Amino acid sequence: MLDAIRWDTDLIRRYDLAGPRYTSYPTAVQFHSQVGTFDLLHALRESRKALRPLSLYVHVPFCANICYYCACNKVITKDRGRALPYLQRLEQEIQLIACHLDPGQKVEQLHFGGGTPTFLSHDELRQLMSHLRQHFNLLDDDSGDYGIEIDPREADWSTMGLLRELGFNRVSIGLQDLDPAVQRAVNRLQSLEETRAVIEAARTLQFRSINIDLIYGLPKQTPDNFARTVEEVINLQPDRLSVFNYAHLPERFMPQRRINSHELPEPAEKLQMLQRTIEQLTAAGYRYIGMDHFALPDDELAIAQEESTLQRNFQGYTTHGHCDLIGLGVSAISQIGDLYCQNSSDLTQYQNLLGGAQLATSRGLVCNQDDRVRRAVIQQLICNFSLDFEAIEQQFNIDFRGYFDDLWPQLQAIAEDGLITLSNEGIEVLPAGRLLVRSVCMVFDTYLEQQNRQRFSRVI
Repeated sequence: MLDAIRWDTDLIRRYDLAGPRYTSYPTAVQFHSQVGTFDLLHALRESRKALRPLSLYVHVPFCANICYYCACNKVITKDRGRALPYLQRLEQEIQLIACHLDPGQKVEQLHFGGGTPTFLSHDELRQLMSHLRQHFNLLDDDSGDYGIEIDPREADWSTMGLLRELGFNRVSIGLQDLDPAVQRAVNRLQSLEETRAVIEAARTLQFRSINIDLIYGLPKQTPDNFARTVEEVINLQPDRLSVFNYAHLPERFMPQRRINSHELPEPAEKLQMLQRTIEQLTAAGYRYIGMDHFALPDDELAIAQEESTLQRNFQGYTTHGHCDLIGLGVSAISQIGDLYCQNSSDLTQYQNLLGGAQLATSRGLVCNQDDRVRRAVIQQLICNFSLDFEAIEQQFNIDFRGYFDDLWPQLQAIAEDGLITLSNEGIEVLPAGRLLVRSVCMVFDTYLEQQNRQRFSRVI
């Protein structure tokens, strides 16, 4: 079974290095300022010619309260009026982008992230969705994957009813931890009852999928109190779970400086939390998809992995990797064909550029042939835990062994350690290697040696 994992503490300690999460290859660390609006317009024209389906990501950066662990691009404010000028510029961006696309390009996937998307008022959400429908070909038969991130402290039954009415059919709920002491330490007080109420509303309103986010490694967490959180979450029966490893990088993310580093669990305790979480979720019937993600066997992600059609992009694991991804809003990233590009991460600059009727593209890259080959290799490994050399050879007209000859000693060493089996036909990631699949992918990352590893979280 694809969900089989074997816990090997020795291997984990040896291979638990800092490295990319591979929501893209090359990673966003390689983006540069030589890529700009002209490149984006060219890519949009190619997308229009090919009539490729679309995936839209909309970034809403506002939060009413700060969570100390957060590394997202956000604006903390109690002033709800700050959303209005942002939404005006976002609507301009929607209009500017859409005019370069074909009305026949269907939006198969839509995701609102943040920040806290439900920071917006009901009227603002209605207007934003109306504007998207006016300029993009959004599906109206509930067949698309239209998701939104929810903070249960910022949503109630009426909010959930509005979201369902607007066409959303998936919700992702931030929970992180249920222990009050942990919540106080990260400034996110959120009761089980608040979370349960939102989930009950979603089920009653027939949302198709519910995801819950958890984080292990937060201050004051212990293996025992985190296991209690996981048990309560299992009782809520989400379709998917994301169990993230907290990366404490206070030098990069200012809110994390408010966390008392002496209260963080030791590495051995973090490993114990993860091991117990895997045991609990597996016993409850969840499958390990990879990279912190778990899903019930009848979930689309689990089915796609069984069928070797699972993909990964800036929105994580997806069944819509064939779509061109268009990011809208401050700091949003697009992936259109071989172009990656990112909007300015500075709110004022983003708004000023669009105020001058310019797109806010600030950096990116265009993949070369080597990037495309390595991207395909990493995608197969991280999604399917296997790699068929012949498929890569046919796709790119290369001899796999010859192309990657310099990597063979590393692959053989990883195979000897029991993470993979390596044959003339391909690579299989073994049960002991599945938690460490990022380490396997890192072998094929030609940029990694040039990068500062401190920019990345650890594998486990």
